[in-house]
Order: sequence, then structure tokens, then C-alpha cells
Amino acid sequence: MSPKVWLITGASSGLGRSLVDSVLARGDRVIATSRILGPILHLNGTNDNLRLLQLDITAGVDVLRSIIKEAVGLWGRIDVLVNNGGSCYLGILEEGGSDLLRKQYEVNVFGLVDVTNACLPYLRAQHEGTIVIIGSRSAWTCETIATMYGSSKAAVHAIAETWTVELAQFNIRVLLVEPSAFRTRAVRIPDNYNLSNSITAYDTTRELNLQWYAGWDGNQVGDPDKAMEAVVDVVRGEGAANGKPWPRYLALGKDADRDIRAKCKIMADHLDEWSEVVKRVDFDS
Repeated sequence: MSPKVWLITGASSGLGRSLVDSVLARGDRVIATSRILGPILHLNGTNDNLRLLQLDITAGVDVLRSIIKEAVGLWGRIDVLVNNGGSCYLGILEEGGSDLLRKQYEVNVFGLVDVTNACLPYLRAQHEGTIVIIGSRSAWTCETIATMYGSSKAAVHAIAETWTVELAQFNIRVLLVEPSAFRTRAVRIPDNYNLSNSITAYDTTRELNLQWYAGWDGNQVGDPDKAMEAVVDVVRGEGAANGKPWPRYLALGKDADRDIRAKCKIMADHLDEWSEVVKRVDFDS
């Protein structure tokens, strides 16, 4: 198998950093990108198959097209685009309002779309490619601890499913990864929690959220290295993915298993209980 070229956004920490190591260990090539290069400059020159590139996913379409053109020029192609870069703004929905929600979506949704659209002309010209989208199990469950983040990931899931359909004609595969909480440095409390517009009615909810994060941060059971090994297995068709069809989805972690099953049951129960109402709203034939 010829080495694949992976472009990974948000490679400076968390799942992205683990993925860089996993891909390189398989002999593939990596273009590791980060909003600022400082956190990954120490990787420069450590592996002949590694290149570093500054890429801010919120830089806008024109800037991103120029950066992706530069990235393609490094090895002449991009085989795997991994949309891992993102942010997590925490807080109560009413307190954060649409301003904080827009800020969340600017990164996690619109930035992801702009990067992908900048890469698509090259993938279509190659008549093959893979797009990996790092979603979240938070899209499946309503939590006051991650309202804005979870809603942005739900939007990302819908976009990924649309791309799965739209891009199949070009032999471009899409993998939606839905991880549970993994022990990374992606979230630090209270740094990411909105406290700028406290509403007294939410004092108890806010305090419970902050207490929960204080006990959770740094104690997540998920191993990011194991998670990213699974992603590389799927993309390369190796290990756990050997002989299996393309999955389209990859849920990772016990929390993801629990929450996805719970949401599916809620919807199935609703359809059963309200079946007569659901099915009787068409015009009479």
C-alpha cells in the first residue's frame, strides 16, 4: 500500500495530537496543522513523513484555499482530511445567548465546512479520498454542561451525513467519529465556562455544572491513543476494521454506546406511542 497523505486540523493537542503519532507509526504521511505553530514546532524534523503547517480554520474561505493549495504541494495530494480542529464554549444557553452560540458555531461548524470545501476540488480531481469528521457523543444527549458544544456537534453530524450522500459519486468516503470524553487537554475549567452574564435563577445549575467539571477534568476514562488507533484502522482497513465494510460512523467509548442507544430508544418509543398521530397527518387519498 502506498503511503497515504493525511491533513489533520487541530493537531497540537488532544485527539489530533494522538492521531498524528498513530498515522506516522503506520508509515503514512502527515500534514499536521494548528492555529498557531508554537505548540507543535518541537515536532519539526522528528519524522521524514511529517510536515507542519499553520492553519486557522476560521481564517475564511480565500485564506484556506491558499493554505490547502500549499498543503497539496507538499506531497502532491491529500488522501485523508481529518476535521479535528474545534473549540468548546461552556455555559448555560440563556446566559451565553446567541453571541456565544455563534462563536461556537463559527469554529466547530463553519470552520469545518470551509476547510472541507477548500479540499474538495483536489479530492474530486483524484476521484478518491477520505474525510474524517470528529463529532461527539454530546450530539446525542441533552446536557446543561455542554449545551452549545453539543448543539454544534449535532449540526456537524447532519453535515457529515449530507456529505456522505453528496460525495459518494466522487469515490470520497466520509467517516463520522463520535467519541465519548477522552483524557485530553481540550477542556480546562473554569477557563472555558461563560460567567459573564450570570442570571440568579440559574445559580444552582451553574454551580452544579462547575462542580461536575472539577471532578471530571483529568479523570476521563477514555484513552485518546487507543481511540485514534481505531480511526487509523478504519481508514486503512486494518486491525479491527480488516474485512469489514466502510462503517460511515465510528462511536468510541462506553458513554457514546450508552447515550446513542438511549436516544435511539427514546425516538423509537415515541414513534410507537404516537404512531396514530404520526401517520394520520397526510391528505386523505
